[in-house]
Amino acid sequence: MNVSFNGYDEGIVTFEAASGVAAGNPVAVSANGKVTAVTSNAFCGICKSVRNGYAAVQLKGYVQMPSTGSISLGYSKLAAAAGGKIKADSTNGREYLVVDFDSTANVVGFIL
Repeated sequence: MNVSFNGYDEGIVTFEAASGVAAGNPVAVSANGKVTAVTSNAFCGICKSVRNGYAAVQLKGYVQMPSTGSISLGYSKLAAAAGGKIKADSTNGREYLVVDFDSTANVVGFIL
């Protein structure tokens, strides 16, 4: 790809991290001020780092994630998948703007 969306409107928020939350994985709010790792269904953001029981979670901006299955460009409903991946899910997903998808490398780029 000849352009980069990295850094666009990034919004990072600190949450308390449940056991199993790891950098690079989708997360969901599980309690007041706390996130948990998710491997299916909708997610609120992507964990960027974990330290001392707290997770820095990106809630806005461009992210590039490993993916599984085919994902359409434009507004698509996405959900978490096993192994820290993202998949298309019209039933349980949340709508995001997909700006790039590489089916060979299994990578999707989207705006949170």
